[in-house]
Amino acid sequence: MDPSADASGPAEPHPLSGSERREYERLRSAAAVRHRRLRHAGACVLLVLAVLLSPLAVVATWLHEEITDPHRYVRTVAPIARNPGVQSTVTNRLTKRVVDRVDVPAITAHLARNLDKTGAPSVVVDGTRMLGRPLESALTNTVHRVVHKVITSEQFPLVWDAANRRAHAAVVKVLTGEGTSAVQARGNAIVLDIGTLIDNVKQRLVRAGYEKAAKIPHIDRQFTLVRTDKLDEAQGAMRLLDVLGTWLPAMTIVLAALAVWASPAHRITLLATGVGTAVMMIALLVGLAVVRGGYLDSVPPTTLPRGPAAFIFDTLVRFLRESTRTLLVVAIVTALAAYLYGPGRGARVVRSAAARGTGAIGRGLARAGARTGGFGRWLDTHRAWTTGVVITGGALALVLWNHPTPASVGLVLGIVVGVLALLGILAGASGPTTSGPTANEPAGNEPSGNGTTASPPRGRERP
Repeated sequence: MDPSADASGPAEPHPLSGSERREYERLRSAAAVRHRRLRHAGACVLLVLAVLLSPLAVVATWLHEEITDPHRYVRTVAPIARNPGVQSTVTNRLTKRVVDRVDVPAITAHLARNLDKTGAPSVVVDGTRMLGRPLESALTNTVHRVVHKVITSEQFPLVWDAANRRAHAAVVKVLTGEGTSAVQARGNAIVLDIGTLIDNVKQRLVRAGYEKAAKIPHIDRQFTLVRTDKLDEAQGAMRLLDVLGTWLPAMTIVLAALAVWASPAHRITLLATGVGTAVMMIALLVGLAVVRGGYLDSVPPTTLPRGPAAFIFDTLVRFLRESTRTLLVVAIVTALAAYLYGPGRGARVVRSAAARGTGAIGRGLARAGARTGGFGRWLDTHRAWTTGVVITGGALALVLWNHPTPASVGLVLGIVVGVLALLGILAGASGPTTSGPTANEPAGNEPSGNGTTASPPRGRERP
């Protein structure tokens, strides 16, 4: 054994030959391609799932809020009681029901019999029998006028909202089994508990002087209203909706974020996410239009005129439409931002024009004396970082916004664009960079104000 080898440690690896290096590079490139393809495949799967789940997430969130939030539900149905077409339809229907319960022929016949008993002339008696149609018309006009006055009064919408709020609370308590209410779920039946009512009656009787009312024996305080085998299924559907309405939107957002993160081409994937989500929102709006047409065709005009029926449908789904349009606007803005961040010719033109515009304004401010100095130079150096912070702040504002609308998205977008433009102006107003002479540069060779080199002073030879 060579002692010198032991002293020098392990031998250095043998350098690769040309063919070995080419083979190494080929294997390394193949491994990189496989890794890139796996990332592309995973990102595509996540992206497809996020895009397909986006309309389901919007619908699930809307249903969850409408069913579980009483204030949201009352806001949804409140305009129905205030619509003139609906008020007219309700007035006509109530008037017809009231008049139909009045037996006008029996009234005229009874009047004719009484007149005949009193010895009235036969002409009068026979004429009384012909009062049926005028009497019915007068009764209809009177009832219509009274009902219309009640329906169009300021108190009717308040009564409508209160009734819907109580009914909604009772239904939610039955479906969820939570809270205390007179109407409760017991197994496969819906029961009415009148225990509180009985106790109040007993207390009032005692206060009125009927002391023996306190000794009223205990009776069954629950009455079965509905017995159905579908109650468990309805409660199960309510629990499923509660889970979907809470977690499906969050899962959709997480899937989209993971798709962008896992993809080798982040910008392209973000652009595809925006375009795919916009297409699905348009499809959801088209689906709502188709459902609306089918609903209006299925409602007989004798039951509900087309105008009030269309208003009721539009009122009930207006928050769903609003959420869909909001997400459509967000998707379009996201896709547009991803495109403008790319190397396309149009994107370069827009970025260049924006930079020239903000820079020109900033330089104009600098010439006017409003220079930002070091702060402006810091903004110019960290332009990408500050842009990301502003865009992230705008996205966070939309996430935290309670029920955003397309108008709120436009407001946030305007603020983000305005802040970015302001940062560009501040960066352009930093002014020219000035520096003193260095140790290796003579003072006499400093640039002059017109950009030429100053002449050396007299008596000194040019080096």
